[in-house]
Amino acid sequence: MPVEDINTQAWIVYGRRQLARGYMPPIPDHLAWTPWEGVGPGGEVLGDITGRRVLDIGSGAGHHAVHLAHAHGARVTGIELLPTQHERAVSTHADVPGVEFTHGDVAEHLARSEPFDTAYAIGTLAFIDPHRVLPALRDGLRPGAPLILSLLHTDLHGRGPSTELAPREQMILLREDPSLPTQMWVLAPQLWEDLLTEYGFRVEAIDLLHHPEESAPVIQQLIRARRLPDRPARVSSRPRSAKPPQAHAAVGVGAILLSAQGLLLGRHRRGTVELPGGTVERRTIRWRRWRRCSSPLARSGPGRVLAQILGSGRGE
Repeated sequence: MPVEDINTQAWIVYGRRQLARGYMPPIPDHLAWTPWEGVGPGGEVLGDITGRRVLDIGSGAGHHAVHLAHAHGARVTGIELLPTQHERAVSTHADVPGVEFTHGDVAEHLARSEPFDTAYAIGTLAFIDPHRVLPALRDGLRPGAPLILSLLHTDLHGRGPSTELAPREQMILLREDPSLPTQMWVLAPQLWEDLLTEYGFRVEAIDLLHHPEESAPVIQQLIRARRLPDRPARVSSRPRSAKPPQAHAAVGVGAILLSAQGLLLGRHRRGTVELPGGTVERRTIRWRRWRRCSSPLARSGPGRVLAQILGSGRGE
């Protein structure tokens, strides 16, 4: 079974169990990026989101989205793939002003929506293939938009993040029911930064948030990134054409001069020889104004013409 399908099935079971219990998390007083009260920053890391379109990735029961609408005046869209989790949100918060809950895949939703001003994910992005979701987020966010991600770094057993881009098994722990196996991308901070950079984001900070109990090894990582501006299209200096280029104004005749000793005579300071107003006639080279425009040590005399570069002389 594909990795994301494994995760979908596990979270559907989780949502079904929560529906059966009738449990709904309360609306928080502040946005929490970890399961532990008082650890880490709050909603201020999103910036000023008053009146702005904010995407909650994997919005679950909807309590974070409702908080941002109430406390910060944001216009929040909660996108949730799992029908049981979506049902939990709309059954309680469907009529909350400034909040919209959508059932579907985040990449598909971004492809058909207007770009968002901000996006965030609390513990959910690690269940989606980053090669699929990060390009969709780049295309679905406005240039300069913040992307804030809370992700697992070290699990309950002290197993740290991977330096290889591959998912691994992690269990959803439930208090009264059996744990549910999932596949998560638990990646090292540098690997997340490399991925985000590859897909058009600039990582501004990565904070490690530790469990408040020193004996507990669990660590979350909070990544603050920003969608980079689109690169301007490269414009050629002139249109391509099969026609030969037009000649420019002639400033004289350039020649490479070799003496009997094989020395280059009259080397210009830019590494060329220029003979302003000069002419080349068969085997004889004559100069005018040579001393003023080139080397004062050059003498006129016979020479062998190796090459000529002549302008049109039309002043173009």
